[in-house]
Amino acid sequence: MINSVVKTDDIEVAIAAARAGADVVRAMYGRLLTRIDKGAGDFATAADVEAERMILDVIRAARPDDAVLGEEGGQQGAVDAAARQWLVDPLCGTLNYAVGNMLVAVNVALRGGAAAVVDPFSGETFCTDGETAWLRHEGGDVPLAPTPATRLVDVNLDPPFPSAPGFRAVDLLADPEFVERFRPRVVSTTLALTWVAAGKRAAYVTDGDDLSGSVHFAAGIALCLAAGCVVTGIDGAPIGQGGRGLVAAADAETHELLMSVVRSRR
Repeated sequence: MINSVVKTDDIEVAIAAARAGADVVRAMYGRLLTRIDKGAGDFATAADVEAERMILDVIRAARPDDAVLGEEGGQQGAVDAAARQWLVDPLCGTLNYAVGNMLVAVNVALRGGAAAVVDPFSGETFCTDGETAWLRHEGGDVPLAPTPATRLVDVNLDPPFPSAPGFRAVDLLADPEFVERFRPRVVSTTLALTWVAAGKRAAYVTDGDDLSGSVHFAAGIALCLAAGCVVTGIDGAPIGQGGRGLVAAADAETHELLMSVVRSRR
C-alpha cells in the first residue's frame, strides 16, 4: 500500500471533487445515455465519463503532482514518483443509474488518507480525514455513528465470485442463522457500505479481491474504519492487500455473528 502524508485540506479536495462528480451525475439523470461496453456485462455511460473528468479537474488543480486511478480513465501519473494516489469511482451503481434508479454513489479517496462519498440525489456527503468520519449536509457536520439497531445487512450479489465455491454471498440469503438474526437487502452500490458507517445499515458483505485498493470500495472502507466499524475480509483477516472479500459491521458483536455464518457456509 502507498504511504501518504495527509495534508490538512486533503479532505476539502476530496469533498470538492466528489461533489463536482455528483453534480454531473444528478444533471444527466434521466437522459437516454449511450452505453460504453467494458466487457463481461459491464458498461459505462457518458455520465460516468463526464463525472470522472470533472473530478479529475478538481484533483489536478489542487494536487497536480498526485497520481490518480480512475474507474474509467485508468492510471494517470506515475504512482512511485507521486507517492500519493487518488482512487476515483465517478458513478458507483451505473446499472442502477441507467435504468432510472437513484441508488448510486460518487467515491473519491486518497490512499491512506482523506475520502468522500456523495449521494448525488440526497445531497449527503460522507467524509473522513483518515481519523474521524462525519456527514456534511445542508451546511452542517454530524459525526457518523454506526449502530446495528436496524438489523439490515446489504449483500453484494454482483459477479465475479472469486471465492466460490467456498464462499458465495448469495448463499447467506438462504442461511437459517443469517435470516433469523438479520434482514437482508441488495442495493448493488457501495453507497450501502457508507450506510454502515452512518448507522443506516448493521453490516455489508461482499466478495472480491484486494478491495482496499479498489476505486469502488476505498472511500467506503475509509469511512467505516474512521467511524469505528469492524472491517475485515471474509476470512476475518484485517482488510488490506492480498485479502479477499469484505465484512463491514457496525460493531464487534454483529461482525462476529456474520463471521460465524460465513464460516459455516465456507
